[in-house]
Amino acid sequence: METKEKKLFGLSSWVLALLTAFLSLTFLFFFVDLLGSILKIDKDISEIFAYILSGIIIAAACYFICRHNPKSVWYVPIIANIPGIISAIVEPIFWITYLWILICGGWVLSVIAAIIGAKLGQGSSLKPKMN
Repeated sequence: METKEKKLFGLSSWVLALLTAFLSLTFLFFFVDLLGSILKIDKDISEIFAYILSGIIIAAACYFICRHNPKSVWYVPIIANIPGIISAIVEPIFWITYLWILICGGWVLSVIAAIIGAKLGQGSSLKPKMN
């Protein structure tokens, strides 16, 4: 018995999570520079705003991906947060700076959003379809 994965926009959940990781990382760097240049604010403050917004974007993507395909709750938050996970492993000063709080907070937020999305997705799949 072969089971097919549900696809959103014709893409698998892991592909959408990978796209989320790359797009959020690109957005993060772009947003930090944009805030710093347009608003003339301190780089630390622009990084804080950018990391918070990036965490919210990743969490929203995890919610929608897992709502559409509840079985993907096991890997979507990990793949979507892979840039932060790699930086936590590779960078020697990651745990010394204040940014680890924002990044790890984003991880927790994305896991919670993925679980909520999966629960709501399971609930909608259990309802009988009205034709």
